[in-house]
Amino acid sequence: MKIKRWHIWAGLLISAIFLWLAFRKVDFALVWEQLKAANLTYVALGIGAYFVTLFVRTWRWQVLLMPMKSVSLVKLFPILSAGYMANNIYPARAGDLLRTVLLRKKAEVPISASLATIIVEHLFDGIAIMALVLLNLGQLINFAPNSQWVGIIETSAFWVGLIFGLILLVFIGMVLLPEKMQVVTNWVINHLVPTKLRDKLSGIVEKFIDGLRVLRSPLQSLLVMFQSVLIWVIETGLYWGVMKAMGLNLTFQSLLMIVGIVNLVLLVPAAPGGLGTFDAATKSMMELFGVSPENALSYALLLRVALWLPVTLVGAFFFVKEGFGLTTDLKSIQEEYKDEDANQAE
Repeated sequence: MKIKRWHIWAGLLISAIFLWLAFRKVDFALVWEQLKAANLTYVALGIGAYFVTLFVRTWRWQVLLMPMKSVSLVKLFPILSAGYMANNIYPARAGDLLRTVLLRKKAEVPISASLATIIVEHLFDGIAIMALVLLNLGQLINFAPNSQWVGIIETSAFWVGLIFGLILLVFIGMVLLPEKMQVVTNWVINHLVPTKLRDKLSGIVEKFIDGLRVLRSPLQSLLVMFQSVLIWVIETGLYWGVMKAMGLNLTFQSLLMIVGIVNLVLLVPAAPGGLGTFDAATKSMMELFGVSPENALSYALLLRVALWLPVTLVGAFFFVKEGFGLTTDLKSIQEEYKDEDANQAE
């Protein structure tokens, strides 16, 4: 899978900085002892909860695709798993690209339409994560009222929330006023885009807006929001399982807060799988809730393995089964499908 070289180096540099933050001033012998003493039965239970979230994510994607095409859960789950594997291994969220290609290949859903559903997923995930942070911020303030991190988290949550709010307004415009938004985007395309690209880009935007049709139904929108919140609450079960495995004792509400903050930090571009960003954020949050640096780091490392390894192995199986490999140029395949979609629309 071809990836731009600068993406790789930029991600590695950011990850190196965050890894240094995660591993500094820690007794590694004590970390290793704590990892060896972990109760893996609880980890297995947590991994089970994580796979439940994958099925809920698959269900949510099916709902988002429904206005365009009915695709079975059996067909969507391998595609979703392969996408998560690719996000864990390749930079620049290549898993989203892989999902659009696989869905086009297996269900003939246009690239632009499937991409719209994936962006909607990210939007609803962002709203759910922001809700976890804001609703549980009091937990953090009670534990560390004088910590400078509380102020930083509050400020960051405000700005990230503002950005998500602006994106949400654009989506609402596309959902409720698709014709007017089409006029606006056509004006932008006709005035700012080179002539030879205008027709193709207009077709892509039209399909993208069409891909948001599911949100025109209030009930369907509420269902997608419910699914998004459910996903993150169940995924917190994995955080809980690893916590119990390490003999720690945080409330589930505190873990919800940690899940929210960690996933906000994962918005920072880094090496695949949030290498460094995930580890530093998890360790820092655990320390804010009174956990020692060694316990916090061992928790972060075991949680990383539990989050990364099982879904990567499952996704890799489906990835290889579809005939793809490390050298597959997904971008070229995607462009070929886009051209076919544009020709069919004419």
